[in-house]
Amino acid sequence: MQRYADLVADALTRVKEIQPWDLSKLLAAGESPLLLDVREPAEYAALHIPGSINVPRGVLEQSCEWDFDETVPELAAGHSRDIVAICRSGYRSVLVADVMQKMGFVRVVSLKTGVRGWNDFEQALEDAAGNPIDADVGDELLASRVSAEQRKPKDF
Repeated sequence: MQRYADLVADALTRVKEIQPWDLSKLLAAGESPLLLDVREPAEYAALHIPGSINVPRGVLEQSCEWDFDETVPELAAGHSRDIVAICRSGYRSVLVADVMQKMGFVRVVSLKTGVRGWNDFEQALEDAAGNPIDADVGDELLASRVSAEQRKPKDF
């Protein structure tokens, strides 16, 4: 049986990651990769990288294809476009980049450390209304919220 960490590790054998500072340099140089935030809509609304689009992981495959209610034309037409998959910590985005590569996307990478790393690097984040998010507020919004019942039992 594979666990989540195993799935991510396996995907990393096929997926390239870039660091937040690498993405910052690309954007500062005028590059315009499609910034694909795959977190849930509430996560995205709370804070996201300006210019990114939100396509939750749960509808990713249909969003990448034509003729579905979830089709996102930028994705369906972007098989040769530079794409940076983004999530909170860099794990979901690795899985997304792996799936997208299997679907024929040839220039998709994952943002290592995700939005958390982007915030730690003190890069711009905004909320759903386009208001800037302070890095300290970002830390609070991005903090882990694992409850006691979500933790692995000692006898497991």
